[in-house]
Amino acid sequence: MTAEEKRNLEFFGDHIRNILDPTYVLFYMTDWFSQENIQSIQAMKTNKGVTAAATLFLEFLLKFEENGWFQGFLDALHGAGYTGLAEAIQSWNFQKIEKLEKPKLLLKILHKEFKDNIHADIILPRISECLINQQCEEIRQVQNNLGNIAGTEKLVEYLLRSDKENWPKVLKLALEAEEYEFSKLWILEEDTNGTKDIEMGASQGEESGVSAMQIYYKEESEQQNFSENSCLLPEMPEKPLYSPLKPRSYQLELASPALEGKNTIICAPTGCGKTFVALLICENHLTNNPAGQKRKIVFLATQVPVYEQQKSVFTKHFERLGYKVAGICGEIAEDAPVEHVVDKNDIIVLTPQILVNNVKSGTIRSLSVFTLMIFDECHNTSKKHPYNVLMINYLDQKLGISASPLPQVIGLTASVGVGDAKDKSDTIEHICQLCACLDASVISTVKKNVSDLEQVVYKPEKVFRKVEPKPVNKFKFVISKLMEETENLIEKTFKGFGLTPEYQLENLSKIQNRVFGTQKYEQWIIDVHKKCMLLQMEDKTKERRICKELFLYTSHLRKYNDALIISEDARIQDAVRYLKEFFREAESFDETEQYLTHRFEEKVQELEYISTDPSNENLKLDELTFILEEQYHQNPETQTIFFVKTRALADALKKWMEENPKLSSLKPVVLTGRGKRNQNKGMTLPSQKGALDTFRTSGENKILIATSVADEGIDIAQCNLVILYEYVGNVIKMIQTRGRGRARGSKCFLLSSKEEVIEKEQINIHKEKMMNDAIEELQTWNEEVFIRKIHHLQLQEKAIRDNIIVAKPQLEESNKRLLCRKCKVFACHTTDIRVVEDTHHIVIGDAFKESFVTEPHPKPKRFGFLEKTGKIFCAESSCHHDWGVFARYKTFDVPVIKIDSFVVEDVATGLQTLYSKWKHCNFMMIPFNAREMSN
Repeated sequence: MTAEEKRNLEFFGDHIRNILDPTYVLFYMTDWFSQENIQSIQAMKTNKGVTAAATLFLEFLLKFEENGWFQGFLDALHGAGYTGLAEAIQSWNFQKIEKLEKPKLLLKILHKEFKDNIHADIILPRISECLINQQCEEIRQVQNNLGNIAGTEKLVEYLLRSDKENWPKVLKLALEAEEYEFSKLWILEEDTNGTKDIEMGASQGEESGVSAMQIYYKEESEQQNFSENSCLLPEMPEKPLYSPLKPRSYQLELASPALEGKNTIICAPTGCGKTFVALLICENHLTNNPAGQKRKIVFLATQVPVYEQQKSVFTKHFERLGYKVAGICGEIAEDAPVEHVVDKNDIIVLTPQILVNNVKSGTIRSLSVFTLMIFDECHNTSKKHPYNVLMINYLDQKLGISASPLPQVIGLTASVGVGDAKDKSDTIEHICQLCACLDASVISTVKKNVSDLEQVVYKPEKVFRKVEPKPVNKFKFVISKLMEETENLIEKTFKGFGLTPEYQLENLSKIQNRVFGTQKYEQWIIDVHKKCMLLQMEDKTKERRICKELFLYTSHLRKYNDALIISEDARIQDAVRYLKEFFREAESFDETEQYLTHRFEEKVQELEYISTDPSNENLKLDELTFILEEQYHQNPETQTIFFVKTRALADALKKWMEENPKLSSLKPVVLTGRGKRNQNKGMTLPSQKGALDTFRTSGENKILIATSVADEGIDIAQCNLVILYEYVGNVIKMIQTRGRGRARGSKCFLLSSKEEVIEKEQINIHKEKMMNDAIEELQTWNEEVFIRKIHHLQLQEKAIRDNIIVAKPQLEESNKRLLCRKCKVFACHTTDIRVVEDTHHIVIGDAFKESFVTEPHPKPKRFGFLEKTGKIFCAESSCHHDWGVFARYKTFDVPVIKIDSFVVEDVATGLQTLYSKWKHCNFMMIPFNAREMSN
């Protein structure tokens, strides 16, 4: 870098200091900045703010003498997202940056109005292009943890530091798109004379609290002084005008017992507005407070998409009334100061495990900090579900000696279910048990205002379609032969290594009465797969070899079984594609893998021929095509929710629809769960939101293909067609899935080739009647008799709990070894593991570096306190098993391992154990210490 360029950097330093957050670019400049410098800059930001940190960053930067650092700086700006600043520095032309000064000043003037009227979570998706990704994440975290006002403050802070020349215009478009009245204050007009000016004029409009003022921003000569044309802003009303809730008669009926202060289960159909009823109850609870008691409400939702939806609804409604609303879910739990969020807000929306963890740890000292608890989908309150864990804590306090007042409890559900009941008497017992768990003295249903309810909620017509299966399945014949060969290889492996019967996995190698392509076979092969990993021999070299072979054989059997299940419900070509993807990704590192791949490749041509033969087409898909064509012919505006069992099937059927000329115009959207199952990762939360938003708002996407994630709680657009594709569960699932068809004239089809599936759904219809009859009878009981019954059940359950001595698990201090789950090679000792932020597990020491190899991460990103940069794999040349990720934590590059990639072996006894999650591990682990890393 030349001396002149260095002088330019100093000259334009103010612009850099006012825009740049150096902590975002340090990750890209570790070759230039020492660890000491990085820590100094980070400390400066923490203690004195971003601008001071940027000043220190520039000081360090201008002292560099090595070649290439200036280009490194430009690359870092681009990498972090500072494209506008990078362009200005590269050309030494800051005109675009300077033009942003006046809209930034305007935003400072309107800061209070912006903060009081804008919801950061609503506006952020529309203006995220004007911010850096990390800034967007931080805004969301602040919004979730501390509420909307804090989130909007953070949004303003980052807009004032934005280097994107188009942000004033993008903000304007976003405000208009969301129909914010504030958009009338933010008007950008380009004058033909190229002048800049700001006019503030009074308006006599009476539509809203912000229409009394308009601000125009125009281009004018640069020497014009902003303040010369400004005037005192008219005082804004403290709260925007607000329209109160207007409940329907049946909603008031549902809310009535809760409004009287009773613990209540509200049981009403999907789509009737139970969330609205909850708003009504909460508003009454907050406003009717004669004793002057501080009110605090917690709303609990079991699924993250439902949590997001309900948090948004509660925020929009209650922040207009001046109440503070915040939320925490599993996605952001590790960053959230739970105690602070609960203390500083009036309404807190949570996923239940967050509350369980914080009550257990003592962060939340008691459920008595709340005055109202609302359980969405309250039928889940049983056994070890987090809802029941919370209510056991509640009931222990109620039945104990504590004098602290307990919160009112409200449960919301579309169905209380029947449990294992065989008749109405058993069903009454089941419902009483649910009421006992929730301490509910009333079950509230619609009885007086049924006609009003029926004007809103329509029960769809139920139609059963049975499709006869094909007598000959050529695809299944070929795949079954491959599976038989693979099973024979398992048996050959046992015999080839001369294993005696006690080694033969309790004779699991001898497979009896197997039926390929079934869930039962899948469960069997999973069990064998796990047992193979734990096989132990005196000759460890032989043990590693046999375990790896068995790992491969069972993995391939599982994939073949998956393909048969897919071919049963989708196209054969979808099953072939599924297998081809598996073999393409499963790199052939040793002879066994090469042989298995070769055997499949020998059959590919035959399988593809079978998949294109019209005589092998799936008759269920023909019937499905007929149903959809018929329904969309009758009503082209039909909206369909299409329930399937698995993610793989959802993807396969989406592909089929897109490639089917009769159905491609329906443009299907997929919604699946977020958890990881069978090595398949689910949708991310933003992907789920995107799918739901597309289906709700786009007129083009007519079908939502969903797994069970859409069963409960999610507010999905009004649909008039529900299709259950080999999809049946208990009576609760039936009522919830059927309830997705809310429009008048809706239909619900169950399509299956199995008689037992249709029979199970017909039994569910009978159980629904049994449930409704039981509720009606319970509602005739004298209230005192019902309360005594509930209290008796609670005392019974407490006596059982008190008599069960639960021994606290003792964490073993002895050292253990982690072995690769695929090849059994040694990876590290448990004494080398360190726990980061109570969540992630890293391995320290140079020895472990020899055990793995790294590859660039296909999707590098930040999660929590870590920034993923790479993937780590077993270094054994014939293995390459996935062990986890390589990540940047603070200033350290560390390997983060996942426990389900390893077998844990006790050094002293040789006992081997499998763990699926770190929380299940029975050995002690040491918290991470930065000083230890430095040493």
